[in-house]
Amino acid sequence: MTDYTPDDDADVTVQDLIDRLNEEADADADPATTPDVGIIMGSDSDLDVMRGAHEALAELGFAEQTDFAEPPEARFTYETYVVSAHRTPELMYAYGETAADRGLDVVIAGAGGKSADLPNMTASIAYPIPVVGVPVQEKSVDSVIGMPTGAPIVAVDAGKSFNAALSAVQILAREHEPLRTRLTEYHEALVGDVARASRDLHDRGVDSFVASRDDS
Repeated sequence: MTDYTPDDDADVTVQDLIDRLNEEADADADPATTPDVGIIMGSDSDLDVMRGAHEALAELGFAEQTDFAEPPEARFTYETYVVSAHRTPELMYAYGETAADRGLDVVIAGAGGKSADLPNMTASIAYPIPVVGVPVQEKSVDSVIGMPTGAPIVAVDAGKSFNAALSAVQILAREHEPLRTRLTEYHEALVGDVARASRDLHDRGVDSFVASRDDS
């Protein structure tokens, strides 16, 4: 496979990335060593919104995989790419077409603007791999969810990439008991937080509760 270093100053072309994806697809790698979740976005300006997906996956024990040939020690991993449906459609097609052979089990795709086509186009190309769409902006919602009958996509509300990652892990948890356990523990922690807040709000009174929250 082609050697790559993140700090390499050499120019990179879209074709270089397509060649990389195809090489990885042809590598016949052990699925346990490949990224389980692919995160793609239409522009690096979407990263602030899409970081929620990274945070959710990290909270559930996923590690970021930046080298296909040298995976991290964590069993569950994710990768991230910028893939523009309008500026680099050939890269979008290559990513979707190679997703299964590269070992991906689910893709989270975020895009902004009124023509946020990356999630639904990727869902069509990568089918039957599930794609969770993230409208980066409110005006992107209709574009992301506007799929015809027979061409499904899972979608979250605008900006909710954290929830998109939880949905992705729910899909994976159907086949991986450790992920079911982690999701259950995460949910139970949320329930516990609500119980503690309810108790403290009642027992301390509103003013004391708000003051203690502001100090924390």
